[in-house]
Amino acid sequence: MEKQNIAIIGLGRIGSSLLREMLLKQGAGINLAYAAEQMDTPGKAQAVAAGIKMGTLDDIVALGDKIDVIFELTGLPNVRKELREKLTAANNRHTVIASESIVRVIWSLISDEALPVIAGRKTGY
Repeated sequence: MEKQNIAIIGLGRIGSSLLREMLLKQGAGINLAYAAEQMDTPGKAQAVAAGIKMGTLDDIVALGDKIDVIFELTGLPNVRKELREKLTAANNRHTVIASESIVRVIWSLISDEALPVIAGRKTGY
């Protein structure tokens, strides 16, 4: 199976839940390569403890086609827009941005647990 290199931007409630599940799948075609979180969240601490490289949006964009999928889970439309613009400026046509909407679909397939719902959160692309 081809390994997918993954980055997660945003390790709040939703990002932390996804991180936990992905750590269980490490080695099963998933390499959680990088994460970004500005705040001191439990998810950030868990990522650091698991040895996942932490950085900024720019650090992740600089990895180019070494990252296959970026899960953008900040819930901030301006961050998603900035990420799209930076990938375009870097001429990166390889890396896919997966929004919270995609995570909710994936989550419904892999877990019976409820994913947190954050009031007022915009989940679209």
